[in-house]
Amino acid sequence: MNSLYLLRGPISLRAFNFIKIANQTAQIQNAFIRRPLQFRRVLSSVRATRDEELAAIAAAPNANSGAPTIFDKIISKEIPSSIVYEDESVLAFRDISPQAPVHVLVIPKLRDGLTQLGKAEKRHEEILGQLLHAAKIVAEKEGISDGFRVVINSGASACQSVYHLHLHVLGGRQMKWPPG
Repeated sequence: MNSLYLLRGPISLRAFNFIKIANQTAQIQNAFIRRPLQFRRVLSSVRATRDEELAAIAAAPNANSGAPTIFDKIISKEIPSSIVYEDESVLAFRDISPQAPVHVLVIPKLRDGLTQLGKAEKRHEEILGQLLHAAKIVAEKEGISDGFRVVINSGASACQSVYHLHLHVLGGRQMKWPPG
């Protein structure tokens, strides 16, 4: 007798229906169990977005004060950071609040009035090119050169909260579009 012979008849039909219903029930239960976690993530994301907006608004009045920023303290090694790349004019380090599996900040070591991209002048062309080239090097070092995003927030309405020009190099996951 072969195994297919055993699958004939009303008993095996009822067994298959039972298994089918059990699987559907498990899928519904799993969806219900996961929903609160998804809701918490959305709520957390909304809260984080609002915190970033508030930080950007709070930082804006001091944008052109010339006071040292947290990045100046990282450059001078007063504040420790996880450095990914460094040369004579650029420093790249891991973001402490990553928004992707790879999230590295690339900054010029000398601010030279370049607090945001909107303040760039002709004299900044060289450093702007060096920052983009450093972003490419970071992507290679981090193994994401097949796909990454470079983001520059310029001004409070773009959620810039540190007024020392910096590039965010993001990757290691599928990026969404539109980004904002």
